Amino acid sequence: MSHSHTHEAPRARTPRALVAVLVPAAVATLVAMLVLWPGHVKPTPNQDAGQRALGTVTFIQKPLATVRVTAGPGKGTTTTVALPTGPGSPTLSTGDKVVMLYAPDAVAGGPPYTVVDHQRAGPMIWLVLAAVLAVLAFGRRLGLTSLAALGVSFAGLLFFVIPAILNGENPLLVAVVGAAAIMFAVLYLTHGFNAHTSVAVAGTLASLVLTGLLGAGFTAALHLTGVAGDDDAFLAATRGNIDMRGLLLAGIVIGALGVLDDVTVTQAAAVGELAAAGETELYRAADRIGRAHVASAVNTLILAYAGASLPLILLLATDGRPAGEVLTGELLAQEVLRGAVGTIGLVASVPITTGLAVLVARNSSKNRSADPRSSRRDRLPRHSRT
Repeated sequence: MSHSHTHEAPRARTPRALVAVLVPAAVATLVAMLVLWPGHVKPTPNQDAGQRALGTVTFIQKPLATVRVTAGPGKGTTTTVALPTGPGSPTLSTGDKVVMLYAPDAVAGGPPYTVVDHQRAGPMIWLVLAAVLAVLAFGRRLGLTSLAALGVSFAGLLFFVIPAILNGENPLLVAVVGAAAIMFAVLYLTHGFNAHTSVAVAGTLASLVLTGLLGAGFTAALHLTGVAGDDDAFLAATRGNIDMRGLLLAGIVIGALGVLDDVTVTQAAAVGELAAAGETELYRAADRIGRAHVASAVNTLILAYAGASLPLILLLATDGRPAGEVLTGELLAQEVLRGAVGTIGLVASVPITTGLAVLVARNSSKNRSADPRSSRRDRLPRHSRT
């Protein structure tokens, strides 16, 4: 019986050499995670911080506000608090849901509660739900897998990377292992087990290693300590077992991963789409696509770092010191290091991934030409295939 079929190009097979690299890399990543797994990390208690309580503002008469406590110490009671003041303090209105600290012994004769923030759980849940629905509506199956991959990324950071660093492990090693684990899980979960994904995984892995090596080398060359701001100093003082220079490098590696996987997956897919061209023409065409992608991705990477560091940039812009001193200070040097090393790793990912993808496409082409059944089938008219 004859059937009508839509002609589809055979899927490219992953070369054995690539498999021989990726399988040991995946096993090594798993073993390293098991060795570095932190288990439960106890938080550092702050006896002076007080207990957390929730409440609703019922009345305001400056400089005081009346708040009904809805959760935490004193639940069900009504208390009077001072309205927050100072830069960045929350502005209160009647009906606002607030977060308070209960510390009755903090100030002798003072109010036991202090308002520290607004409650945001409700609006944040609706915001996340709207984003999830938008991704599912547009991406459908791929949207679902991308959300699952996002969950894997958060799980890797929250349950492995952050606890392991807090446990005193080498931050750069933890970041490389964690980023590799996230990369394997996310790329294969999102794009499936196929040659193009394997090429993207190999290209991303090579670029991550290069990024880490460059970061380590230039961190030493620039004599950076990793302690440049108040947050760094506080973390170093309260968690003396953390290698702050390694933490700086860990941030570079993890920050670069988000852009690298986008570039490598796109580049591998582009080569697959152009596979009908000759080998030299294929590389050149894919390389042109890669250059265009890098041109936009580099801007994305730098803007991401600049956006995260915008308060720092504003502070430096108003600094009275000479420009040369500001630009070469450790605070700004760390940001330059992040941007420069991330950019180099991003640029290197294109020729690496393109070269691997071309090899896969050539291997697939040879397999098709060596299969007489495939060539005979391709010569048959579509309506006569059975």
